[in-house]
Amino acid sequence: MEEKVMQENSMKKYIILWLSQSVSVLGSSMTGFALVLWAYGQSRSAMSVSLMSFCNYVPYVVLSLFVGSFIDRHNKKTIMLVSDSIAAIGSLTVLVFLLMGQLAVWNIYVINAMVGITNAFQQPASAVATGRLVPKEKISNVSGMNAFSNNLIVVFSPMLAAFLFASGGLPLILLIDLASFVFAFCALLFFIEIPEPAQEKTRATPFDGIAEGFAFLKDEKGILYMMLTMALINFFSRLTYENILSPMILSRSSGNSIVLGIVNACMGAGGIVGGVVVSVKKESRQKTAAIYVSAALSFLFGDLVMAAGRNAIWWSAAAVAASLPIPFIMANQNTILYRKIPPGLQGRVFAVRNAIQYGTIPFGIILGGYLADYVFEPFMVSGNGLAEILGTIVGNNAGSGMAAMFLCTGVCGFTVSMLSCFNREIKKLN
Repeated sequence: MEEKVMQENSMKKYIILWLSQSVSVLGSSMTGFALVLWAYGQSRSAMSVSLMSFCNYVPYVVLSLFVGSFIDRHNKKTIMLVSDSIAAIGSLTVLVFLLMGQLAVWNIYVINAMVGITNAFQQPASAVATGRLVPKEKISNVSGMNAFSNNLIVVFSPMLAAFLFASGGLPLILLIDLASFVFAFCALLFFIEIPEPAQEKTRATPFDGIAEGFAFLKDEKGILYMMLTMALINFFSRLTYENILSPMILSRSSGNSIVLGIVNACMGAGGIVGGVVVSVKKESRQKTAAIYVSAALSFLFGDLVMAAGRNAIWWSAAAVAASLPIPFIMANQNTILYRKIPPGLQGRVFAVRNAIQYGTIPFGIILGGYLADYVFEPFMVSGNGLAEILGTIVGNNAGSGMAAMFLCTGVCGFTVSMLSCFNREIKKLN
C-alpha cells in the first residue's frame, strides 16, 4: 500500500512537470514558427531555414556523445534548470537584437547553436527524470501524454503566433516565450523533486561515459540495431519535414502563411489523436512491429500524399496521415528502452542514443536545403524527360522540386521501415 501511494505521488509530480514544461515548449514553438517565417521572408531560400535547424542539431548531436556520464552522476533537476535558463537567455538575446533593429539571420544561427548545446544536457536529463518519476508500467501511457501535448502545441502555436504577430509583432511573442519559461522554471524549482539514487564517488571522463554506453549497446544488439534503423528513418524524414515543408507550402500557395498554419495545425491534430490513443490503450505485445509499421504508414500516406497534393485540403490530409503514427513509434521505443536499460546507465545510454539516432538529422536538414535550392527545383523546370514524368505527379510550378523530394523520401522511408521489421535482433526486443 505504501509503495502504491509513493507511485501515485511520483505520478502527480510528473504531471506537474509535464504541464509546466508543455507551457514552456508552447512559448518556444511560437517563437520558432515566427522566426522561420521571418528568416524565409528575408532570404526566400529553403537553405536559410535549413541552416536554422542545422545549427541547432549539430552541437546537440556532438555533445550528446560526451554528456552521458555527467548526467548519470549529477542532479537531474539542476541540469534541467540550468539548461532551460541558458535557452531562455537565447530568446532574450533575440528580443534585444530585434528591439535594437540589429537582428540578422546569422544571429539566429548562433543562438540556435547555443540552444542545441543546452538540449544535449536537458533532453537526456529529462528522459532519466521521467524514468525516476513514472512507474515502468505507465511509461507507454506517459509517452502518449507527451505526444498529445507536443502535438497540441503544434496545432495551436502557429495560430497563436500568427494572431500575436498581427497584434504586437515578434517582440510580443518573445515576451510570452520568456514568461512561459519563468512559469516552468518555478514549477520545477519549487514543486518537483526528482529521486537521485546514491552514486559511487568515482572520477570519470566524458570518454568513459561514451565507452560505457557503447559497451552496453554491444551486448544489446537489438537496441543498437533499433537505434541505427531509426537514425536512417530520421534522415529521410528530416530531408523534407524539418525544413522543406514550410518553404514548399509557401511556394505552392503564393506565400500564404494561413495555409501553412492550417497544414501545421493538421499535423499536430494527427499527433494528438495518436497520442490520445496511445495514452489510454494497453501496451502493444509486438512492440517492434508497432514501431516500424507505424513508420512505414507515416511515409506511405504522409510523404506521398504531400508530394502529389496541390491544395490545402490534400496537404492537410497528408499532415494528419504523417503525424498520427508517430506517438506509436515513440511509445513502443520508450517502453523497450526503459525496460532494457538499467537505471544507473540510462543517462549514458540515452545520450549515446541521441547521438546515434539523431546524428543523421543535421545531414538530412542541410542536404534537404541544398537539394531543394540547387537540384530538385532547377531540375523540375529544366524540361528534362524525367522531370516531365515526375511533373504529372507533383506538377511543374514553384515548389514542385520540393514536392518531388517528398515523393522520394516516401518511397525510401517506407522501404527501410518495412525491411527493419524483419531484423532478427530487433524482433527479440518484444
